[in-house]
Amino acid sequence: MSDTVYQGGCACGAIRYKSEAEPIFSFHCQCRQCQQATGTGHASAFIMPADRVRITGEIAFFERTASNGHIVAQGFCATCGSPVLNRNSGYPDNVYIHAGSLDDPSLFKPERVIFRADAQPWDMMDPALP
Repeated sequence: MSDTVYQGGCACGAIRYKSEAEPIFSFHCQCRQCQQATGTGHASAFIMPADRVRITGEIAFFERTASNGHIVAQGFCATCGSPVLNRNSGYPDNVYIHAGSLDDPSLFKPERVIFRADAQPWDMMDPALP
């Protein structure tokens, strides 16, 4: 068990989550779907074991088919529109939490950049990240 509590939610407070588990993996994703979901060049997220995350409030979901055929359900607040988390049919035991939704976003420590080939030229990532 971690000494760190990962908690956060949407901008209006209707959705809240909390976990004492350590993230499985943290990343910046530059795929086109993440660009559209966030309205910017990438999504910054971390993966948590779904059974270790307690969520309160009602999350609205928009489902899309990823390039690998998995269904990605983008979770957001229906009231304020904040993206909070995603679920992926290929990894049903995990939840992908948007780093910006953390109460303390400084807890987010990205390990790598994924889908860098889809990056927009104006979205600069730390070149030290693999």
